[in-house]
Amino acid sequence: MKDKGLLDPCKLGAIDLKNRIVMSPMTRSRAINNIPNDLMAEFYKQRAGAGLIITEGTSPSPNGLGYCRIPGIYSGEQTEAWKKITTAVHSIGGKIFVQLMHTGRIGHSANLPSNAVIVAPSAVKPAGQIWTDALGLQDYPIPAAMSIEDLKRTQQEYSTASTNAVSAGFDGIELHGANGYLLEQFLSPVSNRRNDVYGGSIENRCRFVLETVEASAQAIGKDRIGIRLSPYGVASDMPHYPEIDDTYKYLSEQINRMKILYIHIADHSSMGAPQVPAEIKKAIRERFKGAIILSGGYSKERAENELQGGLVDLIAFGRLFINNPDLVERFVHGWPLAKELDMKTFYTPGEKGYTDYPVYTR
Repeated sequence: MKDKGLLDPCKLGAIDLKNRIVMSPMTRSRAINNIPNDLMAEFYKQRAGAGLIITEGTSPSPNGLGYCRIPGIYSGEQTEAWKKITTAVHSIGGKIFVQLMHTGRIGHSANLPSNAVIVAPSAVKPAGQIWTDALGLQDYPIPAAMSIEDLKRTQQEYSTASTNAVSAGFDGIELHGANGYLLEQFLSPVSNRRNDVYGGSIENRCRFVLETVEASAQAIGKDRIGIRLSPYGVASDMPHYPEIDDTYKYLSEQINRMKILYIHIADHSSMGAPQVPAEIKKAIRERFKGAIILSGGYSKERAENELQGGLVDLIAFGRLFINNPDLVERFVHGWPLAKELDMKTFYTPGEKGYTDYPVYTR
């Protein structure tokens, strides 16, 4: 594994990547009416020097559109609109996966279509507030606990969204099982208080996630699927619980049996969250034989060191891609990284702070 350089070409399953750099999924809230658009196509094309791009969280269901202006991929109109983005990335040799993100209890009715509802494993209200364009900041509501019929319907939505992703030209999908959204809500006994086969024991709490992976695999093939996990993450009101290690050990063992492409481990400690212990990363690596992607505030030097350690196969970069659209070229040539980053425009509509960051000029 000593030849794993950050800038070296590699394979992800049968997919040829031009380097081991992944652009992390980052919500940017530019999808007006939840439909991908030309501005988004420009944003992704600018950053297609990455070996793999994983899109912003994209809902497989009207119920999963918890935030303002996030895209979906459940309708024909949305699927058709994504084609301009996949075409733009492929036109310069990039590869792109769509991240399927159902926000579950993290949402508000003001951000949803009129016929959609906030759903979750259990009727457990998260702490905190969420932004709505219509009403400003609002407390999170109490979500509706999902019935068995709701669960099966949601899994079918994931399956349909996976099929739509392939139709739209994506090279694969990433299931968002991190950051306190629907899939992780099932994993945690804090948000999952069910007393049926989807709650209680570790095996039961992992059941919905594993069934959803299987539904997507049946729709498009296991060789097109990855999953993002965030053990020890606290985003979206997900406090720690005693069974974290055992939960993710069991989950990674079961995912390994499904032989999907990768597990993407998110570590948000660079932004002030608790660090993901090295022990749980190693435990996942020992149990999962596919590729491992790590994200977590990496520099080029730290990424190279991580790759040489043998724990990881690809490194994902997030914020560095926001104000460095030519990040890969800067790494290749040793050019300095841009220092200005306008956090006020992370989630605002329009091109400012989105597609207007310049490439490096000497």
